[in-house]
Amino acid sequence: MRIAAVGRALPPHYYDQDTLLDALRRRWNDQYFNPERLERLHKNVLVGGRHLALPIEEYEGLDTWGKANNAWIRVAQEVGGEAVLDALRKADLETDDVDTIFFVSVTGIATPSIEARLINRIGLPTRIKRVPIFGLGCVAGAAGIARAADYVRAFPDQVAVLLSVELCSLTLQAEDLSIPNLIASGLFGDGAAAVAVVGEHRAEPGPRVVATRSIFYPDSERVMGWDISETGFQIVLSAGVPQVVRDFVRQDVDSFLADNGLTRHDIASWVCHPGGPKVLEAMQETLELPAGALDVTWNSLQTVGNLSSTSVLLVLADTMEQHRPAPGSYGIVMAMGPGFCSELVLLQW
Repeated sequence: MRIAAVGRALPPHYYDQDTLLDALRRRWNDQYFNPERLERLHKNVLVGGRHLALPIEEYEGLDTWGKANNAWIRVAQEVGGEAVLDALRKADLETDDVDTIFFVSVTGIATPSIEARLINRIGLPTRIKRVPIFGLGCVAGAAGIARAADYVRAFPDQVAVLLSVELCSLTLQAEDLSIPNLIASGLFGDGAAAVAVVGEHRAEPGPRVVATRSIFYPDSERVMGWDISETGFQIVLSAGVPQVVRDFVRQDVDSFLADNGLTRHDIASWVCHPGGPKVLEAMQETLELPAGALDVTWNSLQTVGNLSSTSVLLVLADTMEQHRPAPGSYGIVMAMGPGFCSELVLLQW
């Protein structure tokens, strides 16, 4: 199994962090609210700017969950279709080459699901097998690669596409002044990414998926996720995520690599989800990574923010296109998310 290409599509509405902060100050100005705390939280996430699904002035009109979700359905098709076509173009594949499509998102819902709507929109084959997945959150980018690799392992002549669309700005809870919601309002951005994964019998180049592993941490449901109410998705975000990293990630990674005859010293590239500064610092520390090992991830966080499941795929795209690890070297794709859980993917470039 190989990753033939990663495509991307970001909405055209990009705003620097100061512009977004000013808009939130105005929105919350008439509520009992500490603007200094909001500014401090936004500065601490180290995000320089983010893409939004809509022009910033249109968010005031999203006064119901239905309106926000309708915007999600419309924009998800736009950026999702662009991302899939970008991945296929880079892999020198046609839409008719695609045998199955996995769709992951946690920021909106639709039936028919988004990948079904893309069949007409971009001309995917009507025989395509569809696997929409909801609820994995930030881990879904890495988990989606793993599930697509599982598929083409069974069907080595075929092509699977993973599509991730996350439009986090459309989940903003305007009446929620809790610390998790204030952090989310400064950390999360919008975008889409798609990965073309091909079976062993196909000739497309790209890093080989050597092995994958899923790890679930029992009794950790309140670490991260959503509470669903009349107003939509309300974030659950525990301050304990960095400690989970420190408690478990090193042993999980070491065990996974040992089962494949490797150690951390054999890993030349680390493709990690940019969960936030404290999470990345904990990861750097617990894995004893060399200086610069997470530079691509840090840069993604700074330039576009955390895009939930899409983020690790953007980091993978940047790694493949700009850094090009040495042929034969090993890499790890890693993300964590609701459950609470981890997903590890071992690549050989």
